[in-house]
This record gives sequence, C-alpha cells and structure tokens, in this order.
Amino acid sequence: MTVDVSLQVNGKAVSAAVDPRTLLVELLRQQLKLTGTHVGCDTSQCGACVVHVDGRAVKSCTMLAVQAEGSSVVTIEGLAQGNTLHPMQEAFRACHGLQCGFCTPGMIMSAVDLLQRNPNPTEAEIRHGLEGNICRCTGYQNIVRAVSTAAAKMRGDSAAA
Repeated sequence: MTVDVSLQVNGKAVSAAVDPRTLLVELLRQQLKLTGTHVGCDTSQCGACVVHVDGRAVKSCTMLAVQAEGSSVVTIEGLAQGNTLHPMQEAFRACHGLQCGFCTPGMIMSAVDLLQRNPNPTEAEIRHGLEGNICRCTGYQNIVRAVSTAAAKMRGDSAAA
C-alpha cells in the first residue's frame, strides 16, 4: 500500500507515492535524490538529517513523509541562491567549520534555525542551540565561530569577518 504525499521542497511542488512508514529523510534522499541531508545514526541523536519544515528545524529521521503533507521543506540544497551561498554556508567555508563534512548540512540547517529565532546569540547560546548536532571531527570551535560570523553578516554588522 502506498500513500500520495504532496509538499513543497526547496520551493518546488513535489508529489510522491510512499509507503506510510517512509521517513521524510528517506523521501528526500531516495525518491527526490536530495542527498545533502544525511542519515547518521537512525536514532535522532546526531542531527545530520536536520531540514526545515514550515520554517522550523526538524530531524527528518523522526518525521514520517506523510506528516509533511502540505508542508514547505527546505534542505541544505535549498539554502543557496543559485551560485551564491547562504551566509551560513559561506561562514562555514570561511571559518573552516567542517572537516569530513558529514555533519555539516544538519549543523548548518540547525544554525540557520537558531539565527531565525535569535539573530544575536552569545557563544553559550550558539553552543546550546547546536546541542542536538554531533560533530566527531572539529571540536566545535570553528563551528561556533562560523555561526557567530554568519549571525553578524546576516544582521548587517560591518564588523562581520
């Protein structure tokens, strides 16, 4: 048995027939071929699968595709505007906020969500805001710096690095 699901993904209308048990991350990766969203743990611990659903960060390994019916979903592929990176993507690149890159899409999506709710976070607030994301390579220092740099740029702060 399949169920039809319709949603917006990265600004485009999408429809798919899915098994009712299909996770949103599976729909994105397997059916829509948006492989920037990663599956790291299958238990909602790592945050590699974070996407935005109706403007909020969601771990897509914890949401059924059918629950996204009618929603607007943004993945890491949907952040850039053409060839212009989102300020958070650019800050991660400029501040060396990634090493292997596996956690990066989820980390960036969580950080963008954080800045939508708090455009001027302290270092402690950034660290708290990223607690649901695990990075095994970087030690988080450059990730925190990247989020802070992106926040300043997104606020229009002339002192942004």
